[in-house]
Amino acid sequence: MSTSSIADPDLYADGAPHALFTELRQAGPVHWVEMGGEPGYWAVLRHADVVHVAKEPLLFSAEVGGIVIEDLPPERLEHAKGMLLSMDPPRHADYRRELWPRFKIKVVATLEHRIRSICGEILDRAAQLRDVEFVHDVTATLPSQVIGELMGLPEDDWLKIHAIAERLTNSQDPSYAGGGDPFVDMAVYAIQHAQQRRQEPPRDDLTSVLLMSDFNGKPMDDFAFGTFFVQLVTAGNDTTKTMLAAGLHALLEHPDQLAALRENRSLVPDAVEEILRWANPLHYFRRTATADTEIGGHPVQAGEKVAMIYTSANRDEAVFDDSQAFDIRRNPNPHLSFGRAEHFCLGAHLARLEARVFFDELLHRFPKIEQTGRAEHVRSNLNNALKSFPVRLTAA
Repeated sequence: MSTSSIADPDLYADGAPHALFTELRQAGPVHWVEMGGEPGYWAVLRHADVVHVAKEPLLFSAEVGGIVIEDLPPERLEHAKGMLLSMDPPRHADYRRELWPRFKIKVVATLEHRIRSICGEILDRAAQLRDVEFVHDVTATLPSQVIGELMGLPEDDWLKIHAIAERLTNSQDPSYAGGGDPFVDMAVYAIQHAQQRRQEPPRDDLTSVLLMSDFNGKPMDDFAFGTFFVQLVTAGNDTTKTMLAAGLHALLEHPDQLAALRENRSLVPDAVEEILRWANPLHYFRRTATADTEIGGHPVQAGEKVAMIYTSANRDEAVFDDSQAFDIRRNPNPHLSFGRAEHFCLGAHLARLEARVFFDELLHRFPKIEQTGRAEHVRSNLNNALKSFPVRLTAA
């Protein structure tokens, strides 16, 4: 069977190709995918093999070739190495160590009251509108405000930063085309922000943590801050927005599950985990083999690209009973949407808290929620997101 199409962003314009991934996964653990104009890659489709790749960060490097299947120009690849997501050990641990205390579950839990307050403000505005484009009128605002406050960014800049983050993650979709390079735009903003903050007294926020900490034995300069900022703020904005919109979409497509959640909102944490499995915000991350090895018994040569396909692994029949069913009571639910091992998502606890509070407040305030038009997906082989989702919210 041909696998070249799974690299084509057009394949994802109407949603994830789950039937194709199932066919490929059942045919073999890895498949070679041709790419026009550059070397192809090995698509890793089964849960156990994705975990294996994730747990071997020196054998399967994020830094050597980057984290996307398309080969980046040398200058952009060098810049990307300044993002936590693209660092290999031991450098990755050196940088992560300084930030981890701010993202521990006990620390994140202290934000619940503030997140609930933000959700209330957002949903109050949505109630006044009633008919909303759920992606941008509702879900985009929560992560923008949360990451803006955590980083200590000026409130007037939150929407601008979110717009840049969308252009960056959705760059394969012509709808998000705009002047300039979004990576450069975000990095330049961050450098200017760092320069301004160095002239001010330290604050209790992530910007001060980054500017005042030593990484690899030296402080972070403005350029390094800019590159690091790109990932931290983009992930904090866009993937959470994606999860929230996809979550409501899944619930409306499965009214029995929505009814069960309304009847028993103690199921919200489990529902969030199933949303993450069912509609993982990112289809894949790439690695590059640094030595000859094998995956699932299949040989892989040094220098070859490897893509961990979360959208396939999260529906692996060997791990998940009735894997194509959306089940908010699913337990256990070892989905891979936050990654595993070395690169487990730094913001996982925060994303889960935002989602739990958001859905609790949404269901409390709106006893009737209806989809009023076709949901449109982002054209992207990386970002598994909705770009438009018309909804009518009827308040109590």
